[in-house]
Amino acid sequence: MILTRYNPATLLLVLAGALFALLGPTTGAKASTCEDAAGLAILPSPLSPWKGAPLRVIFVAEKPIAGELSLVAPDGSVVAKSKDRQGGPPYFWYAEVKAPVAGKWEASLTQESGSTECRRITRDIVVRAERPPGLQETPKSIWPIRNSWNRATENLFSAWIEKLFADPLDATPEWPALHKVLRDRSRNFLFNYLGLNEDEAGVILRPDCADLPYFLRAYFAMKMGLPFGYTICSRGGTKAPKCFQWFSIEAHETAQAAASEQDAAASETPRQPTSPLTKRSGLVAAFARYLPTLANGVHSGSARTLAADNNTDYYPVPLSQDTLRPGTIYADPYGHVLMIVQRVPESGGAAGVILAVDGQPDGTVARKRYWRGNFLFAQDPNLGGPGFKRFRPIVRDKNGALRRLTNNEIVKDPQHGDFSLEQSRLGVEDFYDRMDDVISPEPLDPLRATEDAITSLDEQVKVRVTSIENGRKFQNSGHGDAQMPDGPAIFETTGAWEDFSTPSRDLRLLIALDVVRNFPDRVARRPERYAMPQGKSVAEVQSELQSALASELPKYTFTYTRSDGSSWTLSLQDVADRMADLEMAYNPNDCVELRWGAPAGSQEASTCKRHAPSVQRAKMTKYRAWFHERRRPPRA
Repeated sequence: MILTRYNPATLLLVLAGALFALLGPTTGAKASTCEDAAGLAILPSPLSPWKGAPLRVIFVAEKPIAGELSLVAPDGSVVAKSKDRQGGPPYFWYAEVKAPVAGKWEASLTQESGSTECRRITRDIVVRAERPPGLQETPKSIWPIRNSWNRATENLFSAWIEKLFADPLDATPEWPALHKVLRDRSRNFLFNYLGLNEDEAGVILRPDCADLPYFLRAYFAMKMGLPFGYTICSRGGTKAPKCFQWFSIEAHETAQAAASEQDAAASETPRQPTSPLTKRSGLVAAFARYLPTLANGVHSGSARTLAADNNTDYYPVPLSQDTLRPGTIYADPYGHVLMIVQRVPESGGAAGVILAVDGQPDGTVARKRYWRGNFLFAQDPNLGGPGFKRFRPIVRDKNGALRRLTNNEIVKDPQHGDFSLEQSRLGVEDFYDRMDDVISPEPLDPLRATEDAITSLDEQVKVRVTSIENGRKFQNSGHGDAQMPDGPAIFETTGAWEDFSTPSRDLRLLIALDVVRNFPDRVARRPERYAMPQGKSVAEVQSELQSALASELPKYTFTYTRSDGSSWTLSLQDVADRMADLEMAYNPNDCVELRWGAPAGSQEASTCKRHAPSVQRAKMTKYRAWFHERRRPPRA
């Protein structure tokens, strides 16, 4: 049972016909008032706990209270506890019992401070001795709706996203597909939440960058019984993307027809089904059949709609520590989409960090840091509205139909209230300056900030290693050359070119190299942003940072696999020295040595046995100006 912080007496998770309440009785108005004051949402997993499944409990708070979560067994013993408060905001505690005994358990959060009557907040959880029946599909909807989007469910969504992709800060986690993440029981506290073994049914999830946020939102909504939908939008080109018709999960048959028409109109091959369950019945199979329709209906234009547009799936938020939460997406002006999964506050002289994940055309999902090299920003009406956005809340209207809240309704709704046009009014440098201030409010040590920029570049280069290796494997598969499209379509297309070429990634890499090489100049432009060493002028600090770059870039190395299977090691300095060659290194039909800019006639290039067709090389020469000038052309 989830309790809303604004109406704590209302049970947000009511399962029609349930044999028992998911969370046990409260202690009355006092408990509700305490939860309201702390902004708490509480969720046990699975939906119907029983002794044959691990019992997972998460407490989510709006405020940074200090406390300890405890799970108390029916015999009164404390079986699990955690003082590890994660996130922020929202903040959460998580505990798990792998083999709970049947009976009445107690989940409690004991706070270190606060009023005596609110120091300890508890909930009863009944664990059954026998396996309960799972939820069933409904003919009126893809999945039954039994809950609503509000501050509590949004906070749970944020906490779920953060735990799903949690890893040490210095790690660079990457997964071959989204379903690999969701099937990890240690990450996904909603694993088999519905009691249907739904995460062991073989559902395949390989979303690209635009699909990934939708797939995650739909997955969470399906598990929690929340409304969901998406809008058919244009991709943009000479004008900003514009959306036309919205389809909720209660209008899925119409959505399937619309997606098929969109595929035909675009002359694109529909994506393959994402699950082998196409001929089976049940809630899991219905969800699996829905995913291809969703994937065919959304694309990068869905995220780049104009900021003031109401007929959209996303709405822009202000740039603040409170609003840039896990689950917030970032739409760059050229079509890439990322989702925030964690924010690490500035501490002990270390800069704050925002971590995000994105999907790639080959299905891989990777985590990366926010920085200018990954998060591109531009203001051009033809490109649409870039920036940080959140999913538009879906509500049940008075007439019973599902609909999305308008921008004005979001502003006035205390459960949300975070619509803002701030980002649309910022210039490029203003945007990045503002983000620096949000992520790290206190002045940063300039040398440490330079090192952080180098670390971010290192992560970006290593992610490219995987993409290039996938291209090498494609070459060895015997499928022949990937067909190269014409003009701006090299950045957005289908088939092998989309899966294994890297024009968008390489453009971002070139911009990232510019950011690192010009970082000393950025410090000199905005010295008040940095804790300048006492007694040193801005020019002296700028010179020291340039020397630091010259000494540090050669120390960061990575290894890639050459065409013959042997390894070759390069440094970030090598990559920086090869920037001109990387302007034409995105073609998967070229050998990997050429894609890493190996000089002709060098030992490194001696294993190169494959080159792109001359017609494709001629196209690349023609398009080289886009990469040299660090600009992505408008869509045709």
